[in-house]
Amino acid sequence: MKKLLSFAMTAVLSVAGGSALAFEKNIVDTAVDAGKFKTLAAALGAAGLVDAVKGPGPFTVFAPSDEAFAKLPKGTVETLLKPENKDKLKAILTYHVVPGKVMAKDVVNVKGAKSLNGQRIDVKVDGGKVMVDGAQVVTTDIACTNGVIHVIDSVILPSEDKIPAVATKAGKFNTLLAAAKAAGLVDALSGDKPLTVFAPTDDAFAKLPKETIESLLKPENKDKLKSILLYHVVEGRVYSEDALAAKSAASLQGGKVEISVKDGAAYVNGAKILATDVDAGNGVIHVIDSVILPPAK
Repeated sequence: MKKLLSFAMTAVLSVAGGSALAFEKNIVDTAVDAGKFKTLAAALGAAGLVDAVKGPGPFTVFAPSDEAFAKLPKGTVETLLKPENKDKLKAILTYHVVPGKVMAKDVVNVKGAKSLNGQRIDVKVDGGKVMVDGAQVVTTDIACTNGVIHVIDSVILPSEDKIPAVATKAGKFNTLLAAAKAAGLVDALSGDKPLTVFAPTDDAFAKLPKETIESLLKPENKDKLKSILLYHVVEGRVYSEDALAAKSAASLQGGKVEISVKDGAAYVNGAKILATDVDAGNGVIHVIDSVILPPAK
């Protein structure tokens, strides 16, 4: 921590050319004047984000240096800068920006932060190094008039996969995916509308009697299956800390799910939450160990 904080004064002086001018410039102008964020500046321009990042904020920017962008596969940057890829570029850049002014001393005390992209950036301290997703923070606390810059050594990328694709790659939600297909919900779970899914694993479904699953997958029981699955889905991106704070949430089925903590573990209704905050391009997944059932009408 001390080592990280020691970067701050050096960073400010180097950016400002040895003066205090860095404190008088916004994030974009500070980055441009530093001379080592040319690719980032060009990308902000191509994505139409310059005015936004020059705005009042405050913002915290995890800024990849030119060397960080150079680590990407050859041709990636050139492709992203094309007009037809503007939305994708914007999604990547906003993933590097967090609302508010988060200084180094605060960064190391959090496990994650929600970016302007909507997805959550994972933060951890590993061997005295602060890692943001897979990137190392190499310089901290470059003060600007509308926020702060922390320099990172790699470009971090948000998830592009939609919820069903993330579940498929995980390899432990085969029953859930089969049920979603039988209920006609795959397209809804693949849409652009942000969703939160409390996803039962294959082991969770295996707790149910075999005949129950077989019965639910029959075409004549499609509505009942759909109701059960929608009870596992909440509108919007609800990350773990927000879910715990809210204590309950309205499901797309119509009924409420209850969030609680018992003996240090989090639960949704009676199901234990095994893993939290698995990002998808259109939402977030929390993994649970049991299927939860909507209350009888």
